[in-house]
Amino acid sequence: MATLKKITQIKDSGNKNFAIPRQNYKLMAIGCAIIFLGFLLMIGGGNEDPAKFDAAEMFSFRRITLAPITVIAGFIFVGYSIMRKPKENK
Repeated sequence: MATLKKITQIKDSGNKNFAIPRQNYKLMAIGCAIIFLGFLLMIGGGNEDPAKFDAAEMFSFRRITLAPITVIAGFIFVGYSIMRKPKENK
């Protein structure tokens, strides 16, 4: 009987104490959205005519500079959200 009671207590308290708080999961979702936005910025640059090459479109500021910075910022934000320690309520 004591074992059954202990298992029930573990199940009841297990749902309340996650390793990462709910706020951190929300921040991780925001970070994943930033990463997704960075990859969306990289899309494009192709040409319908394979005989024609448009270097200005292919090597634009958005694809070469802005998109990788956005992706790296998203990864840094996700890392911060995982490592963030929740504030203690007094």
